[in-house]
Amino acid sequence: MPPQARGRLCWEDWVGAAVLLALAAITFANVIMRYFTDQSFAWTEEISISLMVVLTMVAASAAVARDRHIRIEAFFERGSPQRRRRLALVSAAATVAAFVILTVLATRFAYDDYRFEVTSPGIGVPQWWYSVWLPVLSLVIAVRGAQVFWRKWRATP
Repeated sequence: MPPQARGRLCWEDWVGAAVLLALAAITFANVIMRYFTDQSFAWTEEISISLMVVLTMVAASAAVARDRHIRIEAFFERGSPQRRRRLALVSAAATVAAFVILTVLATRFAYDDYRFEVTSPGIGVPQWWYSVWLPVLSLVIAVRGAQVFWRKWRATP
């Protein structure tokens, strides 16, 4: 990864660590509550699921920016530098396309939650509070994919 891309990853690392810390704290509080009262907090599962989606999307953004996403390395590494460059460009373009589509669909989903005033089953808060993060983070991943595409495009073959 080029040095200029390293500084731009900082926010993903910090957000990922903060979300993971929040997940651990919520889970720990729920375990303590169950241990002492044989009851659990009703809201923990709902918030934990939402935080896991956020954590997954933030980690995916960091992986795309670092060009560490899943691919078949044996197929990728066997080719010439020109072939590797072409495959990297196709991979980055496919990532951008997939996450732009996900952004559009998730935006419609979050808007429907907002428009129909859907509430969450556990706490009863508006469901769009949770679903709004999927299109936002999908767009971030698409932008990261576009950055990778641009870096690979400008690189000398």
